[in-house]
Amino acid sequence: MTIQEEKDELIEEFEMFDDWMDKYNYIIEMGKELTPLTDDLKIKKYLISGCQSQLWLVADYVDGKISFQVDSDAIITKGIAQVLLRVVNNRSPKEIVEEDFSFLDSIGLKEHLSPTRSNGLTSMIKQIKLYALVFKTKEQQKN
Repeated sequence: MTIQEEKDELIEEFEMFDDWMDKYNYIIEMGKELTPLTDDLKIKKYLISGCQSQLWLVADYVDGKISFQVDSDAIITKGIAQVLLRVVNNRSPKEIVEEDFSFLDSIGLKEHLSPTRSNGLTSMIKQIKLYALVFKTKEQQKN
C-alpha cells in the first residue's frame, strides 16, 4: 500500500465516527496494537522531548526502508503514535522526508488534542523526519 493509500484509509476510518469521544476510543484501540518496547530500548537516547507523557521512538534502517518501534506510558499517546506509524513505517527515507502529514488535519487530530499532546505530536513528527533525513544522507554518501 502506498503512503497516499494508507492516509486515505485512515481518513475513511476516522470519518466513520461522528463523535470525537468515539475517535479517541479508536485511537486508544490502535495504541493497544503496538508491541511494547523492551526495557533496554526505553532509554533517554530514544525519548521524545516535548511530550506530556514519556514516548520512545526507535528507528532501524534495513534494505532501504525505515522501520519504527514506539512505546509510551500513556495509551492515548501510543494510539497517536500508531496513527503516524501506519503512514511512515517501512517506507524509504525519501518518502518520509517528503511527507507533509496534512492528513492529520483531515482527520481532525491536531485540533482535538490538548496543547501538550499537540506539542508531543509535533515533536514526534520532527523526530521521524530527522531519522529519515539522517538515513537518507547516509544512503547518499554510500552511492
